[in-house]
Amino acid sequence: MDEEGQLLQPQDQSCWATLPDVCLRRVFWWLGDRDRSRAALVCRKWNQIMYSADLWRYRTITFSGRPSRVHASEFESALWYVKKFGRYLEHLEIKFLNPYNAVLTKKFQVTMRGLLSCLGKSNNRLRSLSIQHLELDRLVWRNSIRSSFMKSLSFFLKKMGKHLDYLNLKGARLTVEQGCHVLNSLSYLRNESVVSELNIEDYFSHHLAVYSSPQFNKTMATFRSLASLTLNYNCISDELLENLCENNASTLWTMNIKCHVHDPHGQVIWGMSWAKLARHATNLKVNFFFERVMKYERLARILLQEIPVRSISLRSCYFSDPDWSMRPTLTELLPTFRHTLQKLTFEFNNNHESLDEELHLLILSCRKLFYFKIWAFLDVKFVERILKSQEEGQCALRTLKVRIYTNRYETNEEDRTLREIYRKYRKMIDSELNYFVIAYPMM
Repeated sequence: MDEEGQLLQPQDQSCWATLPDVCLRRVFWWLGDRDRSRAALVCRKWNQIMYSADLWRYRTITFSGRPSRVHASEFESALWYVKKFGRYLEHLEIKFLNPYNAVLTKKFQVTMRGLLSCLGKSNNRLRSLSIQHLELDRLVWRNSIRSSFMKSLSFFLKKMGKHLDYLNLKGARLTVEQGCHVLNSLSYLRNESVVSELNIEDYFSHHLAVYSSPQFNKTMATFRSLASLTLNYNCISDELLENLCENNASTLWTMNIKCHVHDPHGQVIWGMSWAKLARHATNLKVNFFFERVMKYERLARILLQEIPVRSISLRSCYFSDPDWSMRPTLTELLPTFRHTLQKLTFEFNNNHESLDEELHLLILSCRKLFYFKIWAFLDVKFVERILKSQEEGQCALRTLKVRIYTNRYETNEEDRTLREIYRKYRKMIDSELNYFVIAYPMM
């Protein structure tokens, strides 16, 4: 009280004290773990915000594969997080980047054993799990370490499989027997899996003819509600397509198929198998990604006209073969899908042949095409022809990305022409296109 007996008014409170919880949670969302822990010590209200489920639903845990003091605490931090906040997790992504030796793979295996065990006991919310690019067929994964890790993962999937909606095991590189054992864990005691999105691209080791394995087809028959399936072409067979037709026709929307030159891809698939699947799965769209599989004869065996193809990506990188020609593919094969194609991606070394005219005609024939990306030897005027067609309403692209290869170190002339083209069509480009065009010396 002051001299006149009146109560002293407290100092005005900080605006942080009256900030609504929803705003405070948003602030905490942007903080790292260390800063969140410090902020939680400020007051009781902030400590309660620290344990809001919204803050811990999504998590990416990255383990470095290189020995380093800087990254030494990553394994302990991951376990601390799961023990403290694992019960809130709904989406978990784990990355283990290029392990250097068996010591680090062993440390990762032990950490994952504790992490998955703790998560299996405390969490019943997990909907999405991603563990990518483990490359378990590398020598740094000793047999005992690999077996222990797979045992922990299988046990976890047996327990959490009834909750998981999304599973991504891309790049695991397992044998057929090992891979099927892990996938079978999802249907443990239920004879079917509820996963709707499954990514098993590069899940099996290279050179394996997975399509001929009865065990794999039996495993895939346990999936009954797939909406999206990503896998390699060496897994595709008439039996798999029949399974998908019988068990997933009402739900299947997307198939992403990768075909690599080192994977077996000479199997015969009947067009009637694709036609039956497309007839029953009426919303199905198929996306193909070809890596160094460029010859017309090979592509024609795979890209059957009965397939509802949405996008095609053809990449040969910098490899060049004078005996190979892209022209038949552009003029005879791809126009077969002109009524369904929406995305085209090309990356090839065509130094021995000009393809500007064929590419332009292909774009004009695909009336639903909205995305076009190409890295190749092209004339700079090719870009102008595409933009003119766009302006005249002959095509309806929303994305145009072009890297023009040249045989010179300097690209000043090409750069100047590209700037002039951009100025000429600037209004249309800025309003309609995601546009990226560059000249690149291929020396």
